[in-house]
Amino acid sequence: MSSGYLLWLVRTGKARTRADLQQHTGLSRSTVQQRLKPLFDCGYLRSHGTEDSTGGRPSVLLEFTDDGVVLVADLDTADARLAVVDLDGRRLAEERIALEVATGPVPVLDALDARFRALLEQTGRPPGHVRGIGVGVPGPVEFETGTVRQPPIMPGWDGYPIADHLAGRWAVPVLVDNDANIMALGEHTQQYPESSPLVLVKVSAGIGSGLVFNGGLLRGVDGGAGDIGHIRLPGHDDAVCMCGSRGCLAAVASGGALARRLTERGVPTRSSRELAAHLAAGRPEAVELAREAGRLVGEVLTTVVCMVNPEVLVIAGDLADTHFVTGVREVIYQKALPRATRHLQVTSSSLGDLAGLHGAQAMVLDAAYAPAAVDERLAREGAS
Repeated sequence: MSSGYLLWLVRTGKARTRADLQQHTGLSRSTVQQRLKPLFDCGYLRSHGTEDSTGGRPSVLLEFTDDGVVLVADLDTADARLAVVDLDGRRLAEERIALEVATGPVPVLDALDARFRALLEQTGRPPGHVRGIGVGVPGPVEFETGTVRQPPIMPGWDGYPIADHLAGRWAVPVLVDNDANIMALGEHTQQYPESSPLVLVKVSAGIGSGLVFNGGLLRGVDGGAGDIGHIRLPGHDDAVCMCGSRGCLAAVASGGALARRLTERGVPTRSSRELAAHLAAGRPEAVELAREAGRLVGEVLTTVVCMVNPEVLVIAGDLADTHFVTGVREVIYQKALPRATRHLQVTSSSLGDLAGLHGAQAMVLDAAYAPAAVDERLAREGAS
């Protein structure tokens, strides 16, 4: 039971006092005190008031403290949202910028780097306060290396080391994950911390999903868990997907696919965001297409619900809060096993575009303040 582990117990709220730490770890009072000392010395912990007394001497409360910040970015196909976030999750500076992911990794990541520096300057924090960087991208990610693998809607990014590109400029840990994954983590940490499993489905230019089990993301052996957009639908071989296959769910029911179909019906629509605007205006052709697409996605999610039995299913992206969600609900509650839907909550994202930023911050903090990482930093700082 190292100092880093004790800090993890305090930071996650599992322990609030020295007595709590003794109870959780089985360590003696003197050993707990010994292992807390470097955390106090290095500024990771402080005493913060006392616990309400039920008789006897009140216990001193322990509080995680650090003046560090995290840089986070959530990339979509045509724009990106960035923020500087403190370790309590407060966004100190943020912006949304136009950024075409199809221009390739170097110009996009160089733009992120420049905007990160500008936002950090706005906060008045020096680069030395940055504890890590978290980035979400609209494609499959090999999480261990921070590398995108065979992304259908990110031309030129296959195999590019995103994490290494940014880490070489900032000298801090850089974590990269699929955008639906970080959105799922954001919804879980901010809105549904006690709910598991949680499934989030993002429907925008493409379709993807993230799955949270017992507080952690299920990424799969190659980072492909949740890639439902490329499940093939029977009877739709005329729909050619950007991945090169035919009949993929994303080629038939994504916001991008519906925008193209709406354009063919005489309503010019350039993107899933413009499609959402037509839906908000009640355009009948758009409503019909969205509801039909929701039913198709619901067919796939019925299998997911029966296999995973989630407590919460969140619909996010450009088509959240539209008739699309109605179509999803219709099919799931009609076709899934009653046992699988008995406690299921199907809902639209409550965080919207901010879900990815919250998830990226949580992802970075979990890595930067993991027990082993803290113990390593304590050893370095002690040696210096």
